[in-house]
Amino acid sequence: MPKNIAILGSTGSIGTQTLDVVRQHPQLFSVFMISAGNNADLLIRQARAFAVPHVVICNPQKYQQVKDALPGVQVHLGIDAACGLVQAPEIDVVVAAMVGFSGLKPTLSAIASGKTIALANKETLVAAGSLVMASAAAHGAPVYPVDSEHSAIFQCLLGAQGNPVEKIHLTASGGPFRTWPREQIARATKEQALRHPNWDMGAKITIDSATMMNKGFEVIEAKWLFNVEAGKIHVVVHPESVIHSMVEFADGAVIAQLGCPDMRLPIALAMAYPQRLPLEGKRLSFSELKGLSFFEPDLEKFPCLQLAFEAIDKGGNVPCAMNAANEAAVAAFLEDRIGFYDIPETVAHVMAGVNFVVQPSLDDIFATHEAAYRMAQSSFKRV
Repeated sequence: MPKNIAILGSTGSIGTQTLDVVRQHPQLFSVFMISAGNNADLLIRQARAFAVPHVVICNPQKYQQVKDALPGVQVHLGIDAACGLVQAPEIDVVVAAMVGFSGLKPTLSAIASGKTIALANKETLVAAGSLVMASAAAHGAPVYPVDSEHSAIFQCLLGAQGNPVEKIHLTASGGPFRTWPREQIARATKEQALRHPNWDMGAKITIDSATMMNKGFEVIEAKWLFNVEAGKIHVVVHPESVIHSMVEFADGAVIAQLGCPDMRLPIALAMAYPQRLPLEGKRLSFSELKGLSFFEPDLEKFPCLQLAFEAIDKGGNVPCAMNAANEAAVAAFLEDRIGFYDIPETVAHVMAGVNFVVQPSLDDIFATHEAAYRMAQSSFKRV
């Protein structure tokens, strides 16, 4: 029987590529539910193309449009509806691909029902990693990473045979500004920041890649996913994006996972694990490689990465506050309200001013997110 899939955030980059995996393997997967925030037109087309019985639109102004366009389909409104639907007994795998903090609540709801989670939403573990992984363990919900780097680490660890990890080498492309001087980066526009050299991603994650906050998020994710201390996670800039990450062991041996930059590979592995599915697309040709290069990240040019390490060290609700401040700042940058380096300045300001909670509950996490987001927005008035 095919696996029933629910996709939280089906109209985004990960969601659309998940549906492409389904398209290539209709005998293995059936789509039970899809959700979107605002893109009603694409949501409607997806529901028709994949005969989806349940659709969630989070924008109330788009609800009637979606409902009228999909007779015979159960159309639901809002995050709470998504939280209820992901617990449906028919669902086998939940692809958590919503952007931002909004993905936390439905992901936790799916975990509480013991669903297999294909996790693409970074903010879920950044904001509430300890709570999420504890809940996954308590409810027997497998969490498989969809990020290319964490999928690579996961695959490398399959060859560990229980041996402890000495170090994780988390690769980063360096983004569009890797070779720019700091003075030029300070004047960068959103159009320039959105031109990622290797990956085709949504706007928010592309800006996070340009600031390297995305890599800071991934360090936090790796800490929770693989139960390792942040001090054992080493970020290395690898512009070719061929090696997606590496794991080093006590004897000095390093296992790496390589491949072309294609998010459908980690998506398909998370959905079908332990099976590897044949996929359309480019294959890695070693004879065409001109070389592989590696650099240490420049923390002066990319202070967001340093802020992420500071957030890990402080712990408690500080990573949640960092995430909220970054979310608000990136939105403001995309609206041309602040400059590029105002993003890390905003994040640092909020991290320093947040009401610190050592062991936050879920209520504390939601309260921290709201307070930090408001604090960040208030800081824009000074810019």
